[in-house]
Amino acid sequence: MSDAQSEGNGVSARDKLLFWACFISLVATSFGFIIRALLIGTWGEEFGLSATQQGEIFGVGLWPFAISIVLFSLIIDKVGYGKAMVFAFACHVIAAIMTINASGYMDLYIATFILALGNGTVEAVINPVVATMFPKSKTKWLAILHAGWPAGLVLGGILVIFMGDAQWQWKVGLVLIPVLIYGVMMLRCYFPPNERVAAGVSYKDMLKEVGFLGALLVSGLIAVEVGRVFGWHWGVQVAVALAATIAYGFYVDWAPGRPLFLFLILIMIPLATTELGTDGWISELMTPAMTALNVHPGWVLVYTSAIMMLLRFYASGPIVHALSPLGVLVASSIIAIFGLVFLSMAEAAMVIFIAATIYGVGKSFFWPAMLGLVAEQSPKGGALTLNTIAGVGMLGVGIIGAAFLGNIQDREQESVLRAEYPALHAVVVEPEPVLSVFGSYNPLRGDQIERMNMQVALYESQQEAREALQAETGTAPSAEELSAYLAADAGYEVQVLTALERFGVQDAGDTLAAQIAALEQAGAFVDTATYNELSAQTAALAEIDVASKKNALFTVAIFPFIMLICYIILILYFRSKGGYKAVVLDAQEGEAAH
Repeated sequence: MSDAQSEGNGVSARDKLLFWACFISLVATSFGFIIRALLIGTWGEEFGLSATQQGEIFGVGLWPFAISIVLFSLIIDKVGYGKAMVFAFACHVIAAIMTINASGYMDLYIATFILALGNGTVEAVINPVVATMFPKSKTKWLAILHAGWPAGLVLGGILVIFMGDAQWQWKVGLVLIPVLIYGVMMLRCYFPPNERVAAGVSYKDMLKEVGFLGALLVSGLIAVEVGRVFGWHWGVQVAVALAATIAYGFYVDWAPGRPLFLFLILIMIPLATTELGTDGWISELMTPAMTALNVHPGWVLVYTSAIMMLLRFYASGPIVHALSPLGVLVASSIIAIFGLVFLSMAEAAMVIFIAATIYGVGKSFFWPAMLGLVAEQSPKGGALTLNTIAGVGMLGVGIIGAAFLGNIQDREQESVLRAEYPALHAVVVEPEPVLSVFGSYNPLRGDQIERMNMQVALYESQQEAREALQAETGTAPSAEELSAYLAADAGYEVQVLTALERFGVQDAGDTLAAQIAALEQAGAFVDTATYNELSAQTAALAEIDVASKKNALFTVAIFPFIMLICYIILILYFRSKGGYKAVVLDAQEGEAAH
């Protein structure tokens, strides 16, 4: 038994190294998350992505996590934790390089998929390792471990924000910093055997904790998303899910799975959406309100993550001891509901600060408390139950949660435009519906909106130049004087290059005059009457966008409400059994005992 396992004799240097290596590897996963969250708007503009497509990129950053975390949980006791971490390291490096060289939606999607595989592998290792190291205080140490997630959000978010207008590719490269650190640390680590293995619980008994019903849910979610990506017919998706479930069920003698564990699996979908789904969108959702205050919207996520980090790192022990995992989850659900509702209505700086504080406190213990609950109630499941619960959460938010938040915005924007601005609707809404997990919808044409915004910006730049020249000379400038003035403006030159990309103009020439001529031919420059019309239209689109983002935050509050009801049911269940008690494995018989 290691010093960490005894817990009364302190923690050995070897175990400290392992714990902090696990901690840094989790920091690396959240670096990738925060960078993606802060750059999704930039990618949307550069590559013309719809809100739902942006949500799908968030989604693919999450659901492949489930594939790797579940698959490695099935074989990790045979493969070994060290080899699994080598795979995770390779995925992180490859994903960073691919993202830096991305040229569109599919490149970003594939790179994020690989990143998510690495992230899932990291958690497939670190969760059971830490639960094994600290069997008498699993929830506390899992909470401290998962302080690494918000720590990465805070550090990565601050670095990205302070890089300002630097190219987004350099910001993506930041993820390699923690990846290289944990890669070096892991070379010197010794991994203990899993608690289940040490207790002599058989492999089949581990699988029975999940059961064929748990396998049906996991394989079904995976088949749906993989089928969407590769265009599988729904019948193929059903066949794949059933085949995996039947094989699993046959091996476990059709054990359905532990009822309590199956119930917890279902709760993980709204839980993960409340925390990760909202975190993934929070910068974009709060952009209008924060921009009006001249504050980078990323600070909302950084601030709430800092709260989460401090609470998990310093307060997890006393809070869990006082309330139990279920008490913590009930309190967190209530606080998160109020936080999300307040965020959806917040406009003034102080109100945003208070609302963000409430939300940050509410989401702090969701993930580690849920992992601790599973670890304490299903220890016979070993790495599989602990990691399946996380995998289902990622699948749920990846397939349902993240896309749901984007879909709310797309549908509301289309509905308002159709009802109030029918002429504009015909211009900026895709006429053909697009299929998603929530059915068909008509997204806004991001490329068309960007061209309209560019036409407005070009007109305003020329108008500002005319006014500046007239103020200097006292007379209206000629076309030649205006051209010369603009040619000396580096900012205008960048604007022209961006406009060429927005309007799809190629081979426009190397001179500014040739590029402007090409833009004129493409219709980028408009007269005053057209400008006035476009300005009113883009202002209406911006107003509609603000309203849809607030509505998305308000709507997502339904998820912690669902969780609250479920946790109250569990508290009543345990009370009927004499109170909440952790299940402890008998090391000699391999049986669970209270």
